[in-house]
Amino acid sequence: MKVVFLEDVEGVALGGDIKEVKNGFARNYLIPKYLAAPATHNNIQRIAKLSKTADVNRIQQLDDMKELAKALDGTQLNIEMRAGANNRLYGSVTGTMVADAVAEETGHSIERRIVQLDNPIRDVGKYQVPIRLHAEVSATITVVVYATGTDPLAEEEDGTENILQEGDLSVAVDAQAVVDSSQSNESVRESDSMESSIEPAEEVASGTDGSSEDLVSEASEERVVVELDKDSDKDEN
Repeated sequence: MKVVFLEDVEGVALGGDIKEVKNGFARNYLIPKYLAAPATHNNIQRIAKLSKTADVNRIQQLDDMKELAKALDGTQLNIEMRAGANNRLYGSVTGTMVADAVAEETGHSIERRIVQLDNPIRDVGKYQVPIRLHAEVSATITVVVYATGTDPLAEEEDGTENILQEGDLSVAVDAQAVVDSSQSNESVRESDSMESSIEPAEEVASGTDGSSEDLVSEASEERVVVELDKDSDKDEN
C-alpha cells in the first residue's frame, strides 16, 4: 500500500514522504495512529502542507525529548522481585517492566521499545539502563533489582560489606601464609641445630676418631695391672 506520512516515523519515513509499505503495517499501525494516510489524490495534494507541519512537529518533539531526558537522566527505579539464596530471580525484569516503573516513578509514559535492555535482568543488582528517547536524545536511568522482603539500600550496603569482608579475608590468608612460612623456616633451623649437636656424639660412639677404643684399651690395662698387684701381695704373704 502506498501512503503519505503525516508525521515522522523513526527508521521508516519523514512527514510528507510518500512510500510503499506493507498492507498490514499500514492498516494496523500507521493509519490507526494517524502517522500516515492512504496516498489518495487529495492527500497527495496536501504534501506541501504536511511537510511543513511535520517540520514544526519535528522541532517541537526534539525539544520535548530533551526536556524529558533531563527529567529521566539519573533517575533510580527500585524493582522488587522474588529471588533465591544465590540472588537469582524467579523470573526476570523486562523492558516493559522498566517502562512501567518509569511511568509510575516520574509520571512520564515511555514506550517499551525505547528501553535499551539487550537481555532481561535475571539477577539481583544495580543496573544502568539507557533510554533512547529520540535519534539525537538519550538518557540513562539506574535500575535496582532487590529481593522481596529486603531493602534496596540495604542490598547495596550488604554488597559493599561482602566485598570488604572478602578483601579482609584475603589479607588474613596472606598474613597466615607468612606466619606459616616463618614457623616452617624456624622448624628447619631447629632441626639443623639438633642434628649438628648430635653428630659429635655419634662420632664418639662410633669411634670414628679412635678415642673410644683408646679409652677402653687403657681401662683394660689398668684392671690387669691391679689384678697382678693383688696376686703379688698374696704370694708375699
